[in-house]
Formats: sequence, C-alpha cells, structure tokens
Amino acid sequence: MSVPLIAITIANADASAGPLLASWRLLVLGIVQGLTEFLPISSTAHLKVVPVLLGWGDPGVAVTAVLQLGSIAAVVAYFSHDLAAVLRALCHALRQRRWSSPDARLGLGIAWGTLPILAAGALIEGRWAEAYGASPLRGLTSIAIVSILMALLLAAAEQLGSQQRGMESIRVRDGLWLGLAQALALIPGVSRSGSTLTAALLWGWRRDAAARFSFLLGLPAITLAGVVELRQALAAADGPGALPLLVGVAASALASWLAIDWLLGFLRNHSTMLFVLYRLAFGVALLTLVASGRF
Repeated sequence: MSVPLIAITIANADASAGPLLASWRLLVLGIVQGLTEFLPISSTAHLKVVPVLLGWGDPGVAVTAVLQLGSIAAVVAYFSHDLAAVLRALCHALRQRRWSSPDARLGLGIAWGTLPILAAGALIEGRWAEAYGASPLRGLTSIAIVSILMALLLAAAEQLGSQQRGMESIRVRDGLWLGLAQALALIPGVSRSGSTLTAALLWGWRRDAAARFSFLLGLPAITLAGVVELRQALAAADGPGALPLLVGVAASALASWLAIDWLLGFLRNHSTMLFVLYRLAFGVALLTLVASGRF
C-alpha cells in the first residue's frame, strides 16, 4: 500500500476505532523505529517526520523511547551468545581482578561508555525535561540541518579512519570516546548508531566492528530510558494504551532484528557512503518541504 493511500485510509478511519487505530499507527511507527534505530540515519528523525507526513503529529518522547524496547529485545536476541560471554568474562575478571580478556574489556567498555549518556539524560530529565520536549532541536528544520551535518562527518570519518581495529582491541578510553559520541544522540537527528559509528571510524575501527559495538553499547541506556518512559506512557490518560504499545514494540523488535542482520553483512563489504548520500538527500528534502510550507 502506498504512503498516500495509507494516509487517506487513516484520515478516514472512524474515531470509534480507538485502540485499533492506535495499534495500526504504532505498528507503522514500530516498523519505522526498528528499521532506522541501527542504521546510521536517525530513528528519532524518522519517527518525527513519518507521522507528520501521515498527518498524525509528533508521537512524543515517551512513545519513541518505549518503541526502542523492541530494538533492545532484538539486540539481546541477536547477540545472546556475545552477551553471555561478556557476562561470564566480567564475573571472572571481578573475581580474579584481571581484565586481560577481550570479552571482559568489552563489558568494561560498555559500562564506561554508558556513563556520559546517563549523566546527560539525568540532567535533562531532572532540570530540562519540559524544555527538551518543546525544544527547537525537535523541530523539522533543526533535524534536517543536523542530518546533513552528520552525513558530512560520517563521510569524513570514512575517508580519515584507518579501519584496522576490531573489538578485541577495545580499551576503556574507547568506551568513553564512543560513549561521548552516543550522548550526542540526545539531539534529534544525530542518530545514536550514526554518531557512535562515526566516532569509531575516526578512532580506527573496522566498519563491522564499529557497528557491532554500537549495538551493544546502546543496550543499558536505551533499556533504562524505555522502561522509565513505559511507566509514564501507560499511566498517561491520553496515552495510546497497553495493547497498541505492545503491537509497536513487537513490530520494532522484528524490524530491528532484520536491520541488524542486514547492516552487519553490508558493512563487511561496503562503505558507509550509502548512508551519507541518504542523509544528505533526507536533510535537503526535509528543508525543501519545510521551506515550501508543506510541514
């Protein structure tokens, strides 16, 4: 079904559909979330733009965070063996007080890399929650400009990075460096996977290793944000309700798993220039639509 036809169908839906209509919308948004969370193109930007294109309005920070729980479920399922190895290595390292194992260092890198975004997120939630939700940074013009800037940074990283390092060489400072890059994703349009992939390439990582670490690095922060926002979304009187949220999370999980599998295979043999070109086109198209008054 084409996008215009979907828009017409939804626009003509009977208001009494209630949960059914909300479930349909969150199904679409869940697919969008899943396909864009792990590609370096910004899921937040697409979750902002797609609903506007379909006449639904901004789904809000809470719904966006809840849909990310589906992406987290996909990461846990896809990397279950890796995560089990990391947990075993961490337990062993804590007992032996030795961190020579690559899996233990990976776990330590994830822990240190999570601190910057947790600190920034806590600061926003504690002092600037209302201002952040209504910030011009969530506006379409800002998202378009940020998308173009991040495309240029990714292109530069592609050219400048040595692309020789793998995850077995991870150090604490790698985790901190990529964690700082991840914190930038609190700016809509940056892309968490895009910022961490860009930083890792600049740090000399191979593309596939950079993507793999990016997926694992996002687990703690995205899980925490999703759980917190899930409670708020379920408690909100005007929220979508439990069933629509469940539909959206399930759709996000399936789409995320497919996106992870495809991206890892793609980056083993291809550069990131496809995403650079997409982000440039996305940003320019969005600026054009805003300037023309269509948004």
